[in-house]
Amino acid sequence: METLPRTPPATRHTWPGQHFPLGAHWDGEGTNFALFSANAERVDLVLVNHDGSTRSTYELVDRTDLTWHGYLPGVGPGTLYGFRVHGPYDPASGKRFNARKLLTDPYARALTGTVRWGPEVFGYQWNHGMNDDVASELDSAGSVPLSVVVDDRFDWRGTTSPRIPWASTVVYETHVKGFTMSHPGIPPRLRGTYAALAHPAAIDHLRSLGVTAVELLPVHAFIDSPRLHELGLRNYWGYDTIGYFAPEGRYSSAGDRGGQVVEFKQMVRALHAAGLEVFLDVVYNHTGESNHMGPTLSFRGIDNETYYYLHPDDRRHYWDVTGTGNTLNAGAPQTLRLIMDSLRYWATVMHVDGFRFDLAAALARQFFEVNKLAAFFDVIHQDPVLAEVKLIAEPWDVGPGGYQVGNFPVGWAEWNGKYRDTVRDYWRGAAVGVADLAYRLTGSSDLYGDDGRGPGASINFVTAHDGFTLRDLVSYEHKRNQANGEDNRDGTDDNRSWNCGVEGEADDPRVRALRARQQRNFLATLLVSQGCPMLLAGDEIGRTQGGNNNAYCQDSEVSWLDWEGADGELLEFARRLIALRADHPALRRQRFFTGQVVGRGRKDIRWLRRDGEEMTDADWGNHERQSLTMVLDGGLIPDRTPTGEQISDDTLAVLLHSSGDACEWRLPSGTWEVVLDTAHPEERPGTRRVHHSTPLQVEGRSLLVLRRVAAR
Repeated sequence: METLPRTPPATRHTWPGQHFPLGAHWDGEGTNFALFSANAERVDLVLVNHDGSTRSTYELVDRTDLTWHGYLPGVGPGTLYGFRVHGPYDPASGKRFNARKLLTDPYARALTGTVRWGPEVFGYQWNHGMNDDVASELDSAGSVPLSVVVDDRFDWRGTTSPRIPWASTVVYETHVKGFTMSHPGIPPRLRGTYAALAHPAAIDHLRSLGVTAVELLPVHAFIDSPRLHELGLRNYWGYDTIGYFAPEGRYSSAGDRGGQVVEFKQMVRALHAAGLEVFLDVVYNHTGESNHMGPTLSFRGIDNETYYYLHPDDRRHYWDVTGTGNTLNAGAPQTLRLIMDSLRYWATVMHVDGFRFDLAAALARQFFEVNKLAAFFDVIHQDPVLAEVKLIAEPWDVGPGGYQVGNFPVGWAEWNGKYRDTVRDYWRGAAVGVADLAYRLTGSSDLYGDDGRGPGASINFVTAHDGFTLRDLVSYEHKRNQANGEDNRDGTDDNRSWNCGVEGEADDPRVRALRARQQRNFLATLLVSQGCPMLLAGDEIGRTQGGNNNAYCQDSEVSWLDWEGADGELLEFARRLIALRADHPALRRQRFFTGQVVGRGRKDIRWLRRDGEEMTDADWGNHERQSLTMVLDGGLIPDRTPTGEQISDDTLAVLLHSSGDACEWRLPSGTWEVVLDTAHPEERPGTRRVHHSTPLQVEGRSLLVLRRVAAR
């Protein structure tokens, strides 16, 4: 075991200060600094001038409850700083201290600068990646980001969270830069920033579309990996976090020395004023420091053994269930505290309304197994602040037993991967029948109905950032990821005809029409399903990535929304669908259907064949069946308004037909008005009325919504 020689001794000491709260906190007269490290031997605080030179170094001589702390009078917002943490460099035992590496504060509320890739940023002596046995003697100052002291004060002007119920929530998954970078209505100097997303032109689109929440791809400070840097690419999605309290500076028009914090708050304030909630995609399962051969930027050099899962049989290496090289150890008390402090900060100081947890199963691992009783869930559930926000899990990771769809506890919604797969299979004409489809259309009670949760626990989606866009889903049979620099090996491609049965050349008018219809079918299915729909940004305007289904590194026109080439007809159709959902409580129930005869001798939901007869067990078991009618009795909704009034609605019939052949359809008794038909998107509601005695003509590959009306 080798202990690194000390850097030149600190010439000053801080005042004692306080060990809580962690991070840098300005009180109006000075700043308190506190850094947790259970295994460090000494911690130096380094103040840095704006030209990158060292201003002064202070030894934090006080240590309370494993936290090193000190107070500096006269130091305030805008001050740049970092830490040098002393201790043994012994990778075999899991210790990776190296005081020659200037480290960012895990609790920093702003970071400035980027990583300049070179041997200086690695904790070991650079030898072209052969081994990490010898500690590096190179100083990383000038090659790594710096932490920034910020002023938390902000005028929210009375805006508050819209607090939209799950049943009425429509999520719009988007990217700060990608959504705004090419928008002609946003000033060029603002495009790609938080300020751009707060611009009236951006908000007008969101409001006119009808979504209720924006879910932002990661905005916690992140880095570009050395491989992407060498290829001239960038970490566009942002899943390599190095700062869980700091908004990413590259999305700020106000600079990255604290301006990004104010600009982010201004964005939230504007979105809240427009009635929109703000969710963040958060990555607490791993950091951007990668595997044991990765850079030493923060956590690794502060306390490697605390923050990361080390392999139980070889503490030199990390136990990785994320596919990124490391896994954050959410089972360790201090790491769990970091996560919880971060969540509370974004909820209380930044006014964020909800969180989508990337690879959330990794956070539920305790003693290397996914455990519903893990400390992470216990702490979340008892926290009074987080009880006020929406929690969404991506319920899987890449480790053993990592697929946990339907297994998260009460209080959590989940990305429903089974919904995505079932709906895709149905519309591409796979021989899967309609039994599973019925569960997905009605909120997936088979997944969420036995633990006290309701349909809102199911986040329904057909496309997401990770995969094909909607237009590409119906246009490409295989991925086209060559631009990512991995010889098209990255991303998933299961050769299952993702073009959804629409084969032929793109310039064939019939092919174009069918692909457009399939896009409408997917959108319509999503918006008439019980649960919480999530729409991928750009799907409503026909965005394409040219077949790239893993555009994580494409910070370019490949990923940015093409506003000039927007499909106006598809956009109008998407608006109609979201408005239809908002107008009909029967499409957004808070409780699951029973399927039983209830009041007035009627069922709250009925399932019919094309001939108008009820489905039988044999029909449900027929894997070749491609048609289904879902009848929702709007007079039997067990929900109530905030004032306690019973909710009622029209009775609706949803007809789904994935076969390519047109057919006749018998409707339930009564007179029905066609509200929407994906085969005839131009048709306005009420144009066509059909009595049950007359067969309805239904086009192949189409979805219809009908409303029962009084006979004239």
